[in-house]
Order: sequence, then structure tokens, then C-alpha cells
Amino acid sequence: MIKFVIDVERGIAAFGGEFYKDADALLLESGSVQEYLWGGNLHPWAVPPLIVFSSLINIRPAAGNGSMIVENPELRERLKSVMHRWIQLEW
Repeated sequence: MIKFVIDVERGIAAFGGEFYKDADALLLESGSVQEYLWGGNLHPWAVPPLIVFSSLINIRPAAGNGSMIVENPELRERLKSVMHRWIQLEW
């Protein structure tokens, strides 16, 4: 499993790190804004590869997301689009 954080506004991602906050901090240092950062897990060895949009950084009741899972289907699609741009796997 590979942890990731995606900036849906800038269309960039950070992969790896021991904690989500590592990738989160890297993107914030490069100019990202917290409200556009969402995290999850990539399981590239699964067949087909699996993306799970679950992370502590996703808990944002004020933004309408009350759990670790990204609840908005449109946002999940935006996240998948960024992921597919950066990771070339046979989905």
C-alpha cells in the first residue's frame, strides 16, 4: 500500500511517507492550500489496482465530509483523474 495526498486544485500529488501528514506537509510547503488536499491509499499490486480514498486528513465536517472516506462522488472522480495522470497502471 502507498499513501498519497492529492491537491485537486493544482492537479498534483505526493506519494509515500510514513504518515499522510508527511505528504500533506510537502504539498503545503510547495504552495497547496489545505482545503484542496485529500488523502488515500493506492494498492498497485491488486488486480486491478485499487484506490481507497480513506485518510484522517479527509475528516472535515465543515466541508461536508464527516468521515475518513471521501464521501462526495464528484470529488472522488476528480481525485481519480489526478491519480491516473501521475500513475500509469493497467486499471
